[in-house]
Amino acid sequence: MASGILGKSALAADTDEVIYTVPASHTAAFNVSILNRDTSNAATVRVALSATATPSDADYIEYETIVGPSDVLERTGIVLSAGWNLIVRASSSTITVNAIGYEEEV
Repeated sequence: MASGILGKSALAADTDEVIYTVPASHTAAFNVSILNRDTSNAATVRVALSATATPSDADYIEYETIVGPSDVLERTGIVLSAGWNLIVRASSSTITVNAIGYEEEV
């Protein structure tokens, strides 16, 4: 059973990035922390939970949400089944994402 940081990235601007994929035969419970490292400018983010690497409209849990300068957006209590992805996109390359939690074999 893995625990701690399950995935992390310093995002490129305007690109969907798969931060974490739940391994086969596992379930994962985790929190997502999204930090804007820019001390002067806000950024917007999208967060999706999807069975594919390309999210559909129904997959988003945050969409064009503003993260202020030096601010953090957190989503907690996310539970996903095997094969599902956490995907994040940001308007700026100043966004860092961390998925923190645990995986359990089912």
